[in-house]
Amino acid sequence: MATPGGTDRASHSLDKSITLPPDEIFRNLENAKRFAIDIGGSLTKLAYYSTVQHKVAKVRSFDHTAKGGLQHDSDGEPLYEISVQEEITARLHFIKFENTYIETCLDFIKDHLVNTETKVIKATGGGAHKFKDLIEKKLKLKVDKEDEMTCLIKGCNFVLRNIPHEAFVYAKHADSEFRFQNTHPDIFPYLLVNIGSGVSIVKVESEDKYERIGGSSIGGGTFWGLGALLTKTKRFDELLQLASKGQHTNVDMLVKDIYGGAYGSLGLTGDLIASSFGKSATADKEFSKEDMAKSLLHMISNDIGQLACLYARLHNLTRVYFGGFFIRGHPVTMHTITYSINFFTKGEVQALFLRHEGYLGAIGAFLKGAEEDSKFFSKAWKEFDMLEMDRLERQLVNLPLLQDPSSYIPDTVDLTEDALAREYWLYCFEEALDGVVKRAVASQRDQPEAAERAEKFRQKYRHKLQTLRHQPFAYGSLTVRSLLDTREHCLNEFNFPDPYSKIKQRENDMALKYYQKVLNSLEELSWDQRQFALVRGLLAGNVFDWGAKAVSDVLESDPEFGFEQAKHQLQERPWLVDAYNQWIERLKGPPHKCALFFVDNSGMDIILGVFPFVRELLIRGTEVVLASNSGPALNDVTNSELQIVTERIGAMDPVIQAAVKEDRLTLVQSGSSSPCLDLSRLDKVLATVVRERNTDLVVIEGMGRAIHTNYYAMLSCESLKLAVIKNSWLAERLGGKIFSVVFKYEVPSKTQGQY
Repeated sequence: MATPGGTDRASHSLDKSITLPPDEIFRNLENAKRFAIDIGGSLTKLAYYSTVQHKVAKVRSFDHTAKGGLQHDSDGEPLYEISVQEEITARLHFIKFENTYIETCLDFIKDHLVNTETKVIKATGGGAHKFKDLIEKKLKLKVDKEDEMTCLIKGCNFVLRNIPHEAFVYAKHADSEFRFQNTHPDIFPYLLVNIGSGVSIVKVESEDKYERIGGSSIGGGTFWGLGALLTKTKRFDELLQLASKGQHTNVDMLVKDIYGGAYGSLGLTGDLIASSFGKSATADKEFSKEDMAKSLLHMISNDIGQLACLYARLHNLTRVYFGGFFIRGHPVTMHTITYSINFFTKGEVQALFLRHEGYLGAIGAFLKGAEEDSKFFSKAWKEFDMLEMDRLERQLVNLPLLQDPSSYIPDTVDLTEDALAREYWLYCFEEALDGVVKRAVASQRDQPEAAERAEKFRQKYRHKLQTLRHQPFAYGSLTVRSLLDTREHCLNEFNFPDPYSKIKQRENDMALKYYQKVLNSLEELSWDQRQFALVRGLLAGNVFDWGAKAVSDVLESDPEFGFEQAKHQLQERPWLVDAYNQWIERLKGPPHKCALFFVDNSGMDIILGVFPFVRELLIRGTEVVLASNSGPALNDVTNSELQIVTERIGAMDPVIQAAVKEDRLTLVQSGSSSPCLDLSRLDKVLATVVRERNTDLVVIEGMGRAIHTNYYAMLSCESLKLAVIKNSWLAERLGGKIFSVVFKYEVPSKTQGQY
């Protein structure tokens, strides 16, 4: 796999580690349903789809009608019941191994293949014909060969569309070697330069429209073959290892070797290669294997780079992706290709590489086999681990209100580029691990094996954090969001679907008791006073965030800490970011047509902070769409919980009840199960509602959604981004103190501020 930050040695050991394949390599094989295989000259890549059974937390409203409506609060009965159910998820797995071990691996697959749905295995690559009889004999499956280029393109389209930060730029001497590219809403057109034994250059214009527009016989096979003749080294990886240690200037003739310096009138620097292997014709000495390998690598890479540039310019293409076994994630190869592209285009075209480039053919062959099953294409996929992807039960699309979807970057800080921030957040997440484990076990006290599963979670997540200390690019882009999401994934893997479910239930029950009291106090205020009280209440509610250690410590040690106490913790005005006056002036104008509100925490936040604020908007004549998480994350309110909470509030509050009944207050799931928010991956239903209601205000609440992500997001309508900074380090970095307030009101014409 072309994993940025990985090493050749690690990749090679993985290939050899499955001589006797362990269960952790072929994960969940007993539930495999469909296979595809891509057999190259030296490596076999396998893609298979399996079903994974995992636990999910569900909430269901109690029937309170027989007990007199809301009287349940006084007799201690909870608002809703919580249950854990089993669900089946489709998962796509990727594996690679050397062809030397193909028979052993096929035996392992045969012995563990129990529930397969198919009698056919899709195969592509040059070895599909060579190993056809062996595969059919071992697996008792018919081999159906697919066109290699078709599979390659189909696989490339799939990863570009479904895996955020799949593509990256390699910059060897930069602070951040790997610069991950944002997923573009329209991936076409692009140029794919596939460097196998030779080179194929393909122009891709749509899912099904592509054309091989050129190529070359000088490719990876040339490097391998000539390298073997020159160095007597037969293994491809060993050749690259030699090249990484070599000095090509000992073998190549440079411009300065001919002219004594630069050739200024032609714009040629003195260090430019004038003739590959030029010195070997005149020098009376032996050249080292390392130097010859490096010279050969430069010669072939420069040739391929120039060819790619010419075709890109000829067809007016700016996106050029490189793949094939010649790349395979080797830094020395990516550097030489990048240098060549930069030189020949003067930086106008970037060489782009793919994290999963080694699996494109296998993925494409798998998709060819799944074409009759429309669900594989109608749903979104999410990367679960480096070699696994889960299918989501919904389509994810851009928020229609993004000003420029192609330039939208969710994350505020790239931790691969900010070493200080990276070191702090990795420390912060590792420091919080004991608390997360404790919370996970506490959420399942009735299950004796919970402690054992929690310990496995701790080991897996800590291993990931330690890997990221040494290889920040190991799993792709590194941000606070990715660290939070990875933690949620690991918790789910060990069947802790919602560790905060009982806390959320308790806090929702408690907050409902004070809802009417909050409304009564607001009604006693003048308009100006009420607007400030509403905003202050919104901010106070946002303090109740169990994901922030400073808050969770207080909530665990002081059960009496409540809504009023939270207000006293808030920074006094002027706030750290304070656009409150501009917001008030806007409220003196006509009402907004529709407000989209991305909500955050359960309990005090949603009930005593958000709902009074929303209620005021409704009274003004503004429709409101409340977008909440589709699945659990920390103590964030989920859509199913919010449905029940809204029903209970409606029973107390005629304004909310009427708004729901008249469809002026709508609850929609966001499509996310994260404490953060990616506006380019939202539930399609939500995007449709936003468009149909002519939404002209977006409110984003909380540190995860408005600070760690979307702080710089530019929208085509008015927006409010508000949060309380509940982390001392972050607050100080932003120029404030803990519990500083960010209240950022923006209109499309204003330039985004910096912090």
